[in-house]
Amino acid sequence: MFVDRARIYVRSGDGGDGVVRFRREKYVPAGGPAGGDGGRGGSIYFVVDEGLSTLMDFRYRRKFVAPSGQPGQSKNMAGRDGEDLEIRVPPGTLVKDAETGEVLLDLTVPNSRVLVLPGGRGGRGNTHFTTPTRQAPSFAERGEPGKELWLQLELKLLADVGLVGYPNVGKSTLLSVVSAARPKVANYPFTTLRPNLGVVSLEPGHAFVIADIPGLIEGAHAGVGLGMDFLRHIERTRLILHLVDAAGVDGRDPVKDYAKINEELRLYSEDLADCLQILVANKVDLPEAKENLTRLEQLAKEENREFFAISAATSQGTSALMRRCDQLVREMKKADPPPEQVQQLVLPKEERTPVDEFEIVRDNEDYVVQGAGLDRLMRRLDLENADTIAYLQNLFEKIGLYKRLAEMEVPEGATVRVGELEFEYME
Repeated sequence: MFVDRARIYVRSGDGGDGVVRFRREKYVPAGGPAGGDGGRGGSIYFVVDEGLSTLMDFRYRRKFVAPSGQPGQSKNMAGRDGEDLEIRVPPGTLVKDAETGEVLLDLTVPNSRVLVLPGGRGGRGNTHFTTPTRQAPSFAERGEPGKELWLQLELKLLADVGLVGYPNVGKSTLLSVVSAARPKVANYPFTTLRPNLGVVSLEPGHAFVIADIPGLIEGAHAGVGLGMDFLRHIERTRLILHLVDAAGVDGRDPVKDYAKINEELRLYSEDLADCLQILVANKVDLPEAKENLTRLEQLAKEENREFFAISAATSQGTSALMRRCDQLVREMKKADPPPEQVQQLVLPKEERTPVDEFEIVRDNEDYVVQGAGLDRLMRRLDLENADTIAYLQNLFEKIGLYKRLAEMEVPEGATVRVGELEFEYME
């Protein structure tokens, strides 16, 4: 089954908690603190796998959560890091923020490994909180929580050559003749309901990928006939083979069909309309094709496009067409700049302000202390621990919080809030 869209939830692992431990060794009667740090949470990576060609796996699994880091241990030993989680996607996968639609990553380089969400940092053990006056701290830090995102994955096929045209013009037949692909072929419109890929190999070292895009119709750029779902699959192609039914088997005019399809391409994307294109007249083995061949050749000259007359059913002219495609694709690949391999998704960084940068605002009768660095520290401390409260009292004095409250003439008994901590202010 071909699936080219998926919505997934990803979350990196939480950092492990730091621990409170003390040395308990023979002949060491007053052992100092020995609590180790928590391990880092597992990170989320995308890996571009050449062996994949669809997002089908994401139909059965939509939630990806990396393991958390382990708590620290005694003897100052750090906890084990959470194992990183790799999510494999096919080349050509576009990663978007599911809430805003913003494009975050364009994964086109095979075998690349891109960091999406780093794991949370581990909390510090009680060893880090010793001071000359606090020899045996009985508190430690919690680990940082992991980060989470809802992502929209969209697959745009990475094909060198794309086949476009109205339904039933012979695109699937041509693909089955020139490659090992075996798409469904029948003599009625809309046989192809999903894109098909095939590899055309002319000789050792000379091969290219060709995509059979489901038949386009008038209004495709606006989503008519699932047009929007399929048009994006030819956005990355280097060369477009525009097939028309020279025999007009369904009573259609191939010249008018050609103009309508190109208008749909232009309305969808000007870049796509400007892509190198070859006009291919198919079904020339039928007698009805003769009267249209002259018109189509003249049209190709007027449009300054190359023209090939073929019969996919009998393989007439298909070899020459594929050789020309191979030549053009190789020339375009040589002119390509080296692909840029992204190493990491750059998300807005969490503000890392120091704890002594804060402001105090009124909230009715309360006074609220706000500061990104201070809030981050408060989230990582156990506020039920008496030693933690003593540590915070010294910290508030050190960073000038009490002095600032006095300068604001805060009345005694007023409630002051710092994160989840509340206390009554006293001179």
